[in-house]
Amino acid sequence: MTLAQQIITVAMVVLGTAVTRFLPFLIFPAGKQTPKYMQYLGKVLPAAVFGLLVIYCLKDVSVFTGSRGIPELISIILVILLHVWKRQMLLSIAGGTVCYMLLVQLVF
Repeated sequence: MTLAQQIITVAMVVLGTAVTRFLPFLIFPAGKQTPKYMQYLGKVLPAAVFGLLVIYCLKDVSVFTGSRGIPELISIILVILLHVWKRQMLLSIAGGTVCYMLLVQLVF
C-alpha cells in the first residue's frame, strides 16, 4: 500500500472505532429511558454468547479419536465450578482456557 492508502486506512479504522463508541450515547442519552427491547437484549445476549462459545469450542471434538474429549470435559467442569463459585464470566472463561491449554500442552 502507498502512504496515502495507509493513512486513509488508519483514518477509517479510527473513524469506525469512534462512531461505534459514541453512537450508543447519542442514540440512548442519559436522561431518556432505555427501550424495552434493548433491556431485553441486555438480559439474554450474555447467556446466548456464552452458549455460542461453548458450541463453537466443542464442534470439532471427537470422542472416537485422540484424547477422546477428556481435556475439553475437564475444562468444562472447571468453567462450571468457577462460575458457580465466583459468578464472574471472564474468570470462568479464562480459567477454562488456561486449564485446556495446560492439559493439551503438558498432559495429552
